[in-house]
Amino acid sequence: MTWHVMYPAVVNTLFGKGICPTSQSKIKEFEEHFQKYDEDFEYASQMPECFLRNWSKSKKWLLKLFEKVVLDAERTNPSDTTSKTLLQHLLDNLQGKHLAPNYGLLMLWAAQANAVPVAFWTIAFILSHPSIYKKVMEDLASVFGKAGKDKLEVSEEDLKKLPFIKWCTLEAIRLRSPGAITKKVINPIKIKNFTIPAGDMLMLSPYWLHRNPKYFPDPEMFKPDRWKEANLEKNAFLDSFVAFGGGKHQCPGRWFAIMEIQLFVVLFLYKYEFVALDAVPRESPLHLVGTQQPMAPFRVQYKCRE
Repeated sequence: MTWHVMYPAVVNTLFGKGICPTSQSKIKEFEEHFQKYDEDFEYASQMPECFLRNWSKSKKWLLKLFEKVVLDAERTNPSDTTSKTLLQHLLDNLQGKHLAPNYGLLMLWAAQANAVPVAFWTIAFILSHPSIYKKVMEDLASVFGKAGKDKLEVSEEDLKKLPFIKWCTLEAIRLRSPGAITKKVINPIKIKNFTIPAGDMLMLSPYWLHRNPKYFPDPEMFKPDRWKEANLEKNAFLDSFVAFGGGKHQCPGRWFAIMEIQLFVVLFLYKYEFVALDAVPRESPLHLVGTQQPMAPFRVQYKCRE
């Protein structure tokens, strides 16, 4: 459900309306290929494609699609920089135009593969904690009035008035962060009396660091209030929160991702009334890279608010 709602909005924002398939008649084949591409992305980044034939087939299908996407983006590229899509800005600055479909596909993967499961986890955690669900709805009512109106437009200023939902999003990210982030050492690194040679691989585990009680008391608890201590107005996270990497090499799309998840949560909970039928599922141990996937379904009953 999360995928079906978020995908059309995100691709229209990144690539321009009508560039990628978003109609129900065309989306099924795309979804099958993208999910296969996402499912084995971790393994394909570390071994030859010949060992992952289905993944390679889906990648080739997607790249062929993105050849058309790139051509459409170049054809409609406006001179006014304020009206360009993110893909068009990329094309303006890209060295080696033949790589444009690869970059476009990678951009889509980065925007969907982590944001969609985080949105799922955020909703699941909120619905599974009645007091938090109540607090979220009270905040929404204070900004937008009685829930359930036919149409709701959410501005950046509205989101600033809803910090608790951002805290919920960040707490969901903390609990379902990647098992590992790896980086190859380009130049030797000296740490005290030890030197890490060029070519070595370094690995950081956000999953375990975010469960260190020294930095996150009651680490297995979903506690959005802990994010009161973060200076989010200055784009600073809590100490030892490394879901997006660290330092100057943090994910450049982190604030876009957090904003789109906030919007999703606001619109979903404002429009529909939910009852959770299952406990929050455990995270799957099958993947180390990217946001952890659920091991089991999370069923809900929902209806339009009156």
